[in-house]
Parts: sequence; C-alpha cells; structure tokens
Amino acid sequence: MKLVFLLLLSLPCLGLGNTQISSIFSFGNSYTDTGNLLALGSMNQTQGPVVSDFPPYGMNFFHEPTGRFCDGRLIIDFIAQAFNLPLLPPYLAHNGSYQNGANFAVSGTTGLDLSFFVERNASNPFFLNTTLDVQLEWFMELKPQLCTSFEDCRIFFRKSLFIVGEFGINDFSVAFMAGKTLAEVRSYVPYLVKTIEKAVEKLIKEGALTIVVSENVPFGCLPSVLSLYPSSNEKDYDPQTGCLIKYNELSLYQNKLLRKAVTWLRWRYPHVRLIIGEYYRPMTEFVKYPKQFGFTETPLQVCCGGGGQYNFNIIQGCGMPGVNACQNPSTYVYWDGPHLTEAAYHYIADGWLRGPYADLPILTAVTDISQSQQMWSNM
Repeated sequence: MKLVFLLLLSLPCLGLGNTQISSIFSFGNSYTDTGNLLALGSMNQTQGPVVSDFPPYGMNFFHEPTGRFCDGRLIIDFIAQAFNLPLLPPYLAHNGSYQNGANFAVSGTTGLDLSFFVERNASNPFFLNTTLDVQLEWFMELKPQLCTSFEDCRIFFRKSLFIVGEFGINDFSVAFMAGKTLAEVRSYVPYLVKTIEKAVEKLIKEGALTIVVSENVPFGCLPSVLSLYPSSNEKDYDPQTGCLIKYNELSLYQNKLLRKAVTWLRWRYPHVRLIIGEYYRPMTEFVKYPKQFGFTETPLQVCCGGGGQYNFNIIQGCGMPGVNACQNPSTYVYWDGPHLTEAAYHYIADGWLRGPYADLPILTAVTDISQSQQMWSNM
C-alpha cells in the first residue's frame, strides 16, 4: 500500500485553554543540536573547528550554517514551528529570554557519563562532558529564570513540551571506536536505558506533563557506520535495505528496553503523557520505500560527502574544503553520513506530531492534557 504523508509546513497555534504549549525544552545530541557545539568551540579554543559552522551546512531554509548538522531544519525546529514558537535557542549561546524554551542538546553527546566508559577502558580524548546528566544540570541552573516557586514551576512546566532526544548513536560509536565487541556494547544498553529513564523521571518530578522520549535510530543503516564497519559477508546485510543486521539488532534491543521503561513510567505516573518518538521505523521505511517519500536517489547515499561507496569519507567530510553537496538534498535521506536531510526530518516530525511515528502523537497528548485539566478546573 502506498504511504501517503502530509508534509507539515506550519500548524496554527493550538488553542488548548490553559495548556497551550508555550515552551519547549530539549535534550540530546547532533540530531537536536541547534548551536551548542559551536558555542563550546568558542569557549574552548583547544577544540578544533566545528564543520557545521561551514557551508554547505544550512544551505536550505537558513541559507547559512547555524550549527545544525543538516542542510536545514531539524525535528525540533518543525515541532517549534507547529506550535508557533520561536526556534529553540542553544542554551550555551543565548543571552536572551528562555520563556519559550531552551535547547540543551550538544552534538557528539552520549547518554552515559564519562566515568562509565573510563571504568570499561572505552573512553577517548574527544569525549565531551555534555552528557544527559550534564544537560539536566544546565536545565536546573536555568530553572530560577523561568519560575520562582514550586507552584509557579508546576504551572509553567505543564504548558511545556519536553523532548529527551535520541541517545545511543554516540554511546555505541565511542565504544566501537575503543575496540569493544558487539557483545560488550550490548551489555552497556541496560545502563543507557536506565540513565534515560532516570532523566525522564526527574523531569516529571519537576512538573513536566508532556514528554517525548526518543528511541534510537537504525544504527546499521547509517552510511557512516556502513563505511566504517563494512563486512565481506553478504549475509551480514539485510537484503531489503542493505543495512548491517547486527548493528540494527543492537538498536532494536535498546528500543525494546526503552519501551519497557516508558511503560513502567506510565504506570507510575498516569497523569503524565509520555510519548515515544520513533526513529527506527521511519528511517528503515525511507530506505525500503524511498520513492514513496520523494527520495529519488539511492537511499543509503550521502548528499554531502567526500566519495566512496556511500559518498561518506571520514577524512574528507561535509563542511571540509573541497567537499560539495548535491544539488537537491530533498531527494536524499542522508545529509552527511550519520545525519538526515531536512526533508527526512520533516517526515519524522510530522509523524511525531500527528502519527504514525509516535505511539501517542504529540498533538493527541496535548489535547488529552488540556481535557484532563479542564475537567479538574471545573470540579
């Protein structure tokens, strides 16, 4: 059956009584970062240049680099626009008001802390101390600027949307770069999911009512992974997608545990709307049925890259001198190797907002919260 999707250009501001979404707070990595890594580079002169600060990054919509690892907007941008909110400012590079939200995501971030990898001899000198726990600390630092009492915060955060972004890509990458086996990396997954679960629970205790918990991507479908960890055995590749099976199974394992954790949190906090934002299903569908989404190029090919089987070259990547982008990124699934194009993010964002890429679409969750609170206010 042909898949039909409505591209979300902009939804009108949602009139949901006292629960209209008026702010968004986001935690994550390069799938969500809107400029925090650039700010870190400016604050830490020992860090080399960030490629997302150079063309052709940002060639669409912004028409200049913004720190986003994309040709244009990310999922978080489309969601902000859906609620008629300003695009989320990066927390480390913004001197203005945060009344409409803040983005704490930093490219290269892991969910697990540095100590976890050090204890397992799996760290590297490029590790960023911007993990999920650190981002939560930044949120707590910001909190006094948003509200001054428990009741004020409860009122403020019930009108907020929280997004705990994709964690896993960098946790896996750090471990594999350190030479860890697939079995060893798999053993890290329960710790990663527990870290995400604790972070979500902390936000709930701070008053959050609507939270998106993002699952992991199909790691074995990333052109960067396919290029860095190729196999000479054809049986290691999914015949339908061309993705590496064992790495996708690792992502599926994480997503299975994550759904169990969310189920437990829903049971413990029934008043909270917990949404699982899917990456695995849409990204594998893009690869299986590219033309049904308007992707006319080979789906595992990178739009902006330095050559090779998948047009990905870690030595000569997007943003480096002499590396050019394709003429029409909207016909590609992947932008630069691990990251998607604006067109692909657009489909996923719409799937999170309306379905089918969320087990509780964001718009449904917001409406449910509105009706529930309206009932209590009338009692």
